[in-house]
Amino acid sequence: MTRLDGKVALITGAAGGIGREAARLMALEGASVVLTDIRAPEGRAVADDIAAKGGGARFMALDVTREADWEQTIESVMDEAGALDVLVNNAGIAGAGIALDEMDLETWRRCLAICLDGVFLGVKHGIRAMRRGGGGSIINVSSIAGKIGIPTSGNYCAAKGGVKLLTKTAALECAGGEPLIRVNSVHPGFIDTDMVAGAIQRRGPWFRELVETSVPMGRLGEARDIAEGIVYLASDAAKFVTGSELVIDGGYLAR
Repeated sequence: MTRLDGKVALITGAAGGIGREAARLMALEGASVVLTDIRAPEGRAVADDIAAKGGGARFMALDVTREADWEQTIESVMDEAGALDVLVNNAGIAGAGIALDEMDLETWRRCLAICLDGVFLGVKHGIRAMRRGGGGSIINVSSIAGKIGIPTSGNYCAAKGGVKLLTKTAALECAGGEPLIRVNSVHPGFIDTDMVAGAIQRRGPWFRELVETSVPMGRLGEARDIAEGIVYLASDAAKFVTGSELVIDGGYLAR
């Protein structure tokens, strides 16, 4: 048996990076995976690749900032599969790379809308769907930036810190109910994804060197490292885990 046999999972931001790797691993572990993203061609390509290798996967376009999109997507999953067992709120964008006193309100709000409002909407409608089914596991992808400050990433830190405490509140609201819904957050460190590569490109090679020298293990993490943590929290092996923060950062926060 595999770890997610028979489970239906929805992943946001699944066209690339951590979301893509989580979708691949969850399908390999037996889940039927619904990949969502605003980047439809890339998302469909990932779903098609998973299906071609024998996994259960399909793609649906979803803008996580639009509640109507969430309602339509969740209803489609429930109508087709009859349940939603796992929800991974992964969609996000990078920090602005701008100091707070120079940041315009639109830039601030865009990051909060995608990285925090999108998670709130996912949690809201995920809980409703899971209560109609047999319960489930909600996994919110935060960041080490949700636990510490990072200069020129104030919008991102605020959003990811919000995700951390939103997760704990949702976990407490769901912990005593039936069916059981578990809610946890994952806090990646610096991971070798397109988003981090973009940050390095904007700030220069010095930023990559700074990142790698500040991580005790001396390198960027891999998307698969985070996917493994997501699969654990989605699985029945984590049946007594809720409201927790799973940090996967190569020792960064241990300093």
